[in-house]
Amino acid sequence: MVYYLWKIKHRRFFSSPSCVTNFAALYLLIIHKNPSITVSNKNLISHYFGENVFGPEAQKKYLSKTAVKAIADAQREGHPISAELASEVASGMKDWALNKGCTHYTHWFQPLRGTTAEKHDSFFEPVATDKGVEKFSGKALVQQEPDASSFPSGGIRNTFEARGYTAWDPSSPAFIMEKAGAKTLCIPTIFVSYTGEALDYKAPLLKAIALIRKASTDVCKYFDPKVSDCTISLGVEQEYFLVDEAHFHQRPDLMLAGRTLVGSSPAKGQQLEDHYFGSIPNRVLAFMADFEEASHKLGIPLRTRHNEVAPAQFECAPQFEEANLAVDHNSLLMDVMESVADKHGLKVLFHEKPFKGINGSGKHNNWSIITNTGVNVLSPGADPQNNLQFLTFFINTIKAVYDHADLLRASIATAANDHRLGANEAPPAIVSVFVGDTLEHVLETFEGTKTTAKAGKGNASIKIANIPEILLDNTDRNRTSPFAFTGNKFEFRAVGSSDNCASAMTVLNTIVADQLIKFKKDVDAALKAKKGTKTEAAITTVLQGYLKDSKKVLFGGNGYSEAWVKEAKSRGLNNIKTTPRALEAYISKSSTDLFVKNGIFSHKELEARTEIRFENYILRLQIEGRLINEMVQNHIVPAAINYQKRLADNVQTLLQIGQKKETLKAQNEIISEISSLVNKLHEANKAMTAERAKANKIEDAHKRAIAYCEKVKPLFDDIREYSDALESMIDDNEWPFPKYRDLLSGCR
Repeated sequence: MVYYLWKIKHRRFFSSPSCVTNFAALYLLIIHKNPSITVSNKNLISHYFGENVFGPEAQKKYLSKTAVKAIADAQREGHPISAELASEVASGMKDWALNKGCTHYTHWFQPLRGTTAEKHDSFFEPVATDKGVEKFSGKALVQQEPDASSFPSGGIRNTFEARGYTAWDPSSPAFIMEKAGAKTLCIPTIFVSYTGEALDYKAPLLKAIALIRKASTDVCKYFDPKVSDCTISLGVEQEYFLVDEAHFHQRPDLMLAGRTLVGSSPAKGQQLEDHYFGSIPNRVLAFMADFEEASHKLGIPLRTRHNEVAPAQFECAPQFEEANLAVDHNSLLMDVMESVADKHGLKVLFHEKPFKGINGSGKHNNWSIITNTGVNVLSPGADPQNNLQFLTFFINTIKAVYDHADLLRASIATAANDHRLGANEAPPAIVSVFVGDTLEHVLETFEGTKTTAKAGKGNASIKIANIPEILLDNTDRNRTSPFAFTGNKFEFRAVGSSDNCASAMTVLNTIVADQLIKFKKDVDAALKAKKGTKTEAAITTVLQGYLKDSKKVLFGGNGYSEAWVKEAKSRGLNNIKTTPRALEAYISKSSTDLFVKNGIFSHKELEARTEIRFENYILRLQIEGRLINEMVQNHIVPAAINYQKRLADNVQTLLQIGQKKETLKAQNEIISEISSLVNKLHEANKAMTAERAKANKIEDAHKRAIAYCEKVKPLFDDIREYSDALESMIDDNEWPFPKYRDLLSGCR
């Protein structure tokens, strides 16, 4: 082994430096092929599920009944925890963490930059020169003070205004994160500025959840006075790609932008559709088993794992949880996956479109509302036509989406997601709602445009011996719909795989809550206007009125077709394809009124968040532009010229030994074509750099984002076209980067 590494170091056996790195990558692939992974010998997940979570079971062992009840009340009803009880909780939490092997603690929060944040402090405090104790106070549990000026704030905090606060969220239990043998107690918190504005994803989500819980409960009382609370249920499916770390570190674009900025499509991509639900490769399965065990210990209820459609693409999905906890768990899951992947010599790609020409990745948000009496209000039951409670929440949700479609589109707008939306596997940028033929017929009958309800699907016999009848759902699935009803929940499919889904869930919960509040006012007004009217009749009349306009958003066909684009336009539905245009919805009057009226954001917070999202868009395209320039100038053009020189030297040698010029036609054509492509590549790169310089001079972030989107970004595609053409011509030994065939098969 040492001998071969020496050969690699001294470039023996190789015709070019790139061949050295490619061989080294191959070597690393071989040694990573069968990693030695130890998975827990506890066969049943139930034996270790949640063992690293300070949940109710752990709380019972370390806290008084009063403290346990206070935490439960804070979770259910939002009651504050007194300073005295906070000190008791801190003491018990510290003892639990120390017994688990923790040495440090941190406030774990989600700033407006797309990743989680943490600053570790030791429990240890010296009391003498050679003595110390472990301490953790109620104050340290409840509040910490990170530097708010160094996180995205949209101008709320300046560099000289550093103070910000993290504050404990008792509705999301503390947990222990283990990395590289170090164990840290993590306490989920919100993050706010010194002047009180939210600087994270969690704080507005908590407000939106509280709003919709109350609005849903108020409406549920029409149907069952015993309902005293509702829970917002969420299940987040997570799609991702895996690549070998050796290949990852050979791709500057993957390392710094998360996606391949150049790369020719491989001969075999996903066209045979043989990867989807296929046998999981051994190396990947070892990784999955490892991160699933770590996740289960953290109380993340992962249940499903499988190959996705694209090669090297996979998916995991949990069981449903309360929405705030589900969002926290999804962010934590991404941390865990990246950490565990390092042990396996793999890199996880969460970017929405890391590879051109094959499927991208999403984060499907499955959302529903559950009463404290155990009823899912979005469950149609056996007779949806006469299930008025279901129809109430169903129609109000549809109307909320129709009224605020542009805002919902803005909630999932990112530079990365723009590459995915409308592609061959993702929903289009047009926001529509799929409910299926049966329920669409139910709505038509309810509105009065149809006279009889359509019967349910019932059973289907496939007429094969020993195979039972299949019980069919009331709705099919529509992969092209951004917002689809899937049995007893709505699935918001347009959320991007790298995004924090709190953004989308804050908007969805707010618009539905606002609609339910309006609905209750309209029903109460109808009952008051005409005494003697039955509640059911008033509800029916109001809902029928809502359906007249909002049914325009219903669509069950092919969302990818040009026909739908034209039809959507005729219905008045917008097709907002890019992030800078989509984000304008956040600062529209209707959105501002919605958020401010309901106490989710102040004017200042909303403007700041929109500014942050514009800036984030710009920064990501700036990074990609610089990377493209570097890859073209430092890697691709030199590789093309080196190969061209080899061909030219070959031609000269053949001519010198008497070969006739007409017999060298192929070599000369290739040399000429390389020259043409290099010139085009160079000119496109110069043009892109010039447009970046122009865009950077624009002071207004909104206008600068539009310039990057409409002037700079299109040139990325031109550069890629010329680069990919060169890749298909140049000797593999000369090409400086791992190709798609290597990247997409390296994790096997």
